[in-house]
Amino acid sequence: MSVLVTGGAGYIGSHMVLALIDAGIDVVVLDDLSTGFDWLVHPAATFEQGDVADANLVRRLVQRHEIDAVIHFAARIVVPESIADPLGYYLANTVKTRALLEAVIAAGVEKFIFSSTAAVYGMVGQDPVSEQASLAPISPYGRSKLMSEWMLGDASVAHPLSYVALRYFNVAGADPEGRAGQSSRQATHLIKVAAEAATGKRNGIDIYGTDYETPDGTCVRDYIHVSDLVAAHLDALRYLGSAEGTGKRLVVNCGYGRGYSVREVIDTVKRVSGVDFPVRFAPRRPGDPAGIVAKAERIRETLGWMPRLADLDLITSHALSWERFLAKRNGF
Repeated sequence: MSVLVTGGAGYIGSHMVLALIDAGIDVVVLDDLSTGFDWLVHPAATFEQGDVADANLVRRLVQRHEIDAVIHFAARIVVPESIADPLGYYLANTVKTRALLEAVIAAGVEKFIFSSTAAVYGMVGQDPVSEQASLAPISPYGRSKLMSEWMLGDASVAHPLSYVALRYFNVAGADPEGRAGQSSRQATHLIKVAAEAATGKRNGIDIYGTDYETPDGTCVRDYIHVSDLVAAHLDALRYLGSAEGTGKRLVVNCGYGRGYSVREVIDTVKRVSGVDFPVRFAPRRPGDPAGIVAKAERIRETLGWMPRLADLDLITSHALSWERFLAKRNGF
């Protein structure tokens, strides 16, 4: 089997490449390196720098490497940034996904795994949210991803395309073996930012909003270890390759079903790191729901997914280890 991974030089994509290589699967990575890093790509993978919307390039890669499936990570992902630059997000996340879909369908690819988001749900309250919940995203980021889900659904009716769309909750942590981790130049994910504060890269951390209707007034999120997340993609790949998955259109949540507040996460990073870094309070950011936690029965029942790293202390420990590695690598 040969798999094309778009955005494979990024945070989640690089972990996906590791998991595929570990499973003995041939991997081709397509990434424009706008936010990714070529040094994160496993040397056993074939790397091509380029745009996922370049139809000629995509078709060449599919044909040259006899691609069986596409796992599509390439996207812009920062909610506040999407509010400031909505057209940029619709271009990167929706228009380019459409171009990629057209190219791979024309080249004969029949299996597609899509990196979606819990942001498609919008304001859902404190109860775990299921895949059957109303879809009412409150940011251009969430809407751009939902549009791509719709396109996938419509395309799979018109063409021999089977797909799984995985709606991520809050991804964190790093490869337990220290081979990859979140390396963003301007990080916005809470555990990453807190780990930077704990290792001295930042002078503390900001909490955006302390007056939400949650137990301690700060936002509540469901944090999933990146390695458990990519394991779900491997399960999705196996599903699409089975008789059961042929011709199927599946949407599943990727989360643990347990929420932690911003204050709880910061306290965990302080405790695990042994560093008491400064915490500042700031106004709410636009596009942030008070809480969102996954109802995750469907992914377990349909894909047989069994998370192995569902522990906030462990997620934090791996994130901190990667941050220390980056500090040494970059001479910080």
